[in-house]
Amino acid sequence: ALSAVMMINVLSTNQKTAALMDSIGAAMQLEMYQPGTGPDVALSDTATHIMDQMTIQLAFSDVVNEDGTVTKSQKPVYIVFDISLLMDKNHEDYAQYEGTIGDYDSMIKDAISAVVSNYTEEECRAAFTTDIRNEILTSIQNLFKSKCIYGITLSNIKFG
Repeated sequence: ALSAVMMINVLSTNQKTAALMDSIGAAMQLEMYQPGTGPDVALSDTATHIMDQMTIQLAFSDVVNEDGTVTKSQKPVYIVFDISLLMDKNHEDYAQYEGTIGDYDSMIKDAISAVVSNYTEEECRAAFTTDIRNEILTSIQNLFKSKCIYGITLSNIKFG
């Protein structure tokens, strides 16, 4: 029984330390980029579509109670962020969306919300600008059935 209590205390401390490190990284807006992983599109061949700021309610986090049971948090948490789409001007589908991409904003936002709302605050703090970003991009590409939108930028990320 004592080792179980000690394990819960160590686990809780590790989770708090990880959350603190995630908060510091998010506050500094540190992003890890891996050179060569994305399409090789020149900056001069990129069109940017800036979307309105998004606010999305996140999934409820698991909470470990004092007795060791796990329940869902009752406190809703939201993520607020700015997003821009990066489009390849040389892509065969670009002419179809040039100047009209804004007409699809509500569908794009719905696709983004469908992805992001599945994640908890902890998951977003750990992977929003990496794995979740890639999942958002894939969802948008699937919506358009095209890779004309080759990247997204995420900025001003806040939790509350």
